[in-house]
Amino acid sequence: MSNTVSRRAKRKELLSFLFITVLLFPVLSVLAVASYGFSVWFWQIVFGPPTH
Repeated sequence: MSNTVSRRAKRKELLSFLFITVLLFPVLSVLAVASYGFSVWFWQIVFGPPTH
């Protein structure tokens, strides 16, 4: 019985790892970069482009 539980736990851990590394982190990275770009774009709309 413990062998079955161990296999299920390993499979669940592997699927969780794959979900995090293949889906979650890339999506969060894209959202972070997109939100930064949007905030810079909006800032420049309100206050104008940077000048020297």
